[in-house]
Amino acid sequence: MMTQIYHKPVLLHELIDSLEIKKNGVYVDLTFGGGGHSREILKRLGEGGKLIAFDNDEDAERNVVDDSRFTFLRQNFIYLMQNLNFLKIGKVDGIIADLGVSSHQFDNKKRGFSFDSDFNLDMRMNKNQDKDAIEILNTYSKKQLADIFFYNGDLKNSRAIADLICHQRAKEQITNPNQFNNILKTILPKGYENKILARIYQSIRIEVNSEIDCLKKLLNQIPQVLKKNGIASIITYHSIEDRLVKRFFKNGCFNEEPMKDDFGNQIKIFRTEKFKTANDFELKNNSRSRSAKLRVAKLI
Repeated sequence: MMTQIYHKPVLLHELIDSLEIKKNGVYVDLTFGGGGHSREILKRLGEGGKLIAFDNDEDAERNVVDDSRFTFLRQNFIYLMQNLNFLKIGKVDGIIADLGVSSHQFDNKKRGFSFDSDFNLDMRMNKNQDKDAIEILNTYSKKQLADIFFYNGDLKNSRAIADLICHQRAKEQITNPNQFNNILKTILPKGYENKILARIYQSIRIEVNSEIDCLKKLLNQIPQVLKKNGIASIITYHSIEDRLVKRFFKNGCFNEEPMKDDFGNQIKIFRTEKFKTANDFELKNNSRSRSAKLRVAKLI
């Protein structure tokens, strides 16, 4: 199948180098998208190597790689262990995930992720699921909406945003970005409109796709599917998901304090290193890399 132009893979060489790829190893790409990271892994695998890729967006399936070492699964990555068991794969040498939304999903205005279009708000990564952004904006309670903006977007005026939404939807259903932006204009600080809109839309998108719950479910599976000294490399794009990945890799849980044994000693699951960010060249040539952080952990 012909590959679509999705986006330039972020932190491509840093991510692939971090895996310390073994020629005959087994690897998993949890966010296949345009296949940029997967193709680079396949270049470094030998004939005995294997790569399994996940993506629940049907558009990604058009980018599958014609390679006997490659298996594509159009599923959410929360089903990682279930699918590895089905494929009779015990444990793997490395796992990668590039979280967030692809440029393809943003640029295709019909997908309803962008805040500058006349198309309906949607934001579903899996177009077959029922819940979309319109349902959330028009049916969630004021408290539910405020919680979404506070916890998913770190927005201190989350209650004011929820008030505006509830007041407007009582008059007419909220359906498209231009209409929604007009509702929000009174709380958008001059010069920072796009920055705040991005966080508001991010908050809704995270809720539509249950991104935080899915990420937690994924992280909890990683120690169970990695071989000893196996590597997990994850690219994050905002503080909420980055905090979860950082804490899990460091503490083995999602709490600020690490897990401890009966003697009060920290239970270490992973060896970690300082996160990586894009270099100046990539920052100049790939806008998506601006907020990207690569976190790497090796199973002890």
